[in-house]
Amino acid sequence: MEQILNELDWRIRIFESLSYPTRILNANREVIAANQVFYDRFQITKEDLLGRTCHDDSLPYASISHFPCSSDKCPHLAAHESCKSQSIEVQTWDKNGNTIWEERVFSPILDDKGKVKYIVESIRDITRIKHLEKRYSEMRELIDKVVQSSVSAIMAADREGNIILMNEAAEKLFGYSVLDANEINIENFYPSGVAREIMRKLRDEEIGGKGKLPITNVDIVKQDGEKIPVEMTAAIIYEGENEAATAAIFNDLREKQAVAKKLENAEVQLLQSEKLASIGRLAAGVAHEINNPLTSILMYGNMMYEELDADHPLIQHLRYILEDAERCTGIVKNLLAYSRQASPSRAVFYLNNMVNESLGLIRDQKLFMNVQVVKNFDDHQILVNADKNQLCQVVINLLINAFDAMEGSGTLTLTTYRNDSHRAFIEVSDTGCGISDEDASKIFEPFFTTKELGKGTGLGLSMAYGIMQENDGGISIKSTGPEGTTIVLELPEEPVTDEFTFVSIG
Repeated sequence: MEQILNELDWRIRIFESLSYPTRILNANREVIAANQVFYDRFQITKEDLLGRTCHDDSLPYASISHFPCSSDKCPHLAAHESCKSQSIEVQTWDKNGNTIWEERVFSPILDDKGKVKYIVESIRDITRIKHLEKRYSEMRELIDKVVQSSVSAIMAADREGNIILMNEAAEKLFGYSVLDANEINIENFYPSGVAREIMRKLRDEEIGGKGKLPITNVDIVKQDGEKIPVEMTAAIIYEGENEAATAAIFNDLREKQAVAKKLENAEVQLLQSEKLASIGRLAAGVAHEINNPLTSILMYGNMMYEELDADHPLIQHLRYILEDAERCTGIVKNLLAYSRQASPSRAVFYLNNMVNESLGLIRDQKLFMNVQVVKNFDDHQILVNADKNQLCQVVINLLINAFDAMEGSGTLTLTTYRNDSHRAFIEVSDTGCGISDEDASKIFEPFFTTKELGKGTGLGLSMAYGIMQENDGGISIKSTGPEGTTIVLELPEEPVTDEFTFVSIG
């Protein structure tokens, strides 16, 4: 008897020492015992509790929402029938109306025959855990929104390179969708060998620190095979000391590079304009200073030439002097034309007509003998408002350069067209030898020429550059190579108005 009492005593002490509110239910779900923690937690007495069923709504702590007491969901019955512990999370409220979450564990107590005799129900307050889970869930949701709304492409892959995350920007940049993730590997996004090189840099602590890659410019490969320049940063995600995944952020550099190129071109044009203006002022002064003595040389030289007999021993020398003086006069005229500061005399005219007129103004028709001239004029009569004489001078200069480049035989193509931005264009294309990369950057500079000594002053294209600037246009090399060169002139298109149409007709 004493042994039985001692055994009951230590079991009761163990039951009372449990830190969670705990009660014992019989097969009919009636409460037959509870520990002191249970009474203290729910402020209830033994008289109010014992003999009542666990789902008695009159109990003061029974304000449980959605507690599954139906026969097919009751955790007490499930534990009784399966002889295994069951657990369930329930939501309750305290007397102040605050939400409380509980985990209720129903553990069966078996008799000597292995039958369930009692069910022990333990109640654990998991409100803090639920709040943490909610905060974690909200944080995950926020992070997901930040990732998905980012304008930068964000992507993550596991250790084998399988894609585990792609935001919308990454889908757009790479051309793949999230649905393709199971069929592609991280190496599909880079040219051959680049992915391995990135991993090497990530593991090199001297580059960006352990598992970190600073901003790096690389090319990525879209689904259609197009290569795109990007800047990227990347990191290795660790679990302890082991590599678990990698994550990377990509920014498309195409627009940035295009803006940088435009800025570079603008700076070059500004520098060119400043250079032209400075040389123009110098050229004007030099031309006027040289013109006076040249006039005297030509006048007195011609007087002497007329006085000498045709067989005079000095007549040939005098002829050479006069020829060189005439060439100097031509240079002076070019200098004066180059340095002129008068505003262009503008008028509205048809672009196609001006190109035809320029072609007809070339005096040396021998240039056309073995050259095929092709005209690809726009069917639309393009109007421009510019100095027609100046533009003719530019086109003639380009035509003569094209003939020289083809050395007398080839195809000259003249093209006119317009675009949706109300810009008009003239292209002069030849089938000559092209312009070298070194010379291409200098051809619009004053006094630069690729022609033999004495055959060119180097002012033609620089004058053309200045004329196009004065007429709110531009001149540039569209293409050049062994197959030939194409120079393009650009001008603002003049809109057709009723007034102009009337004047043209009448």
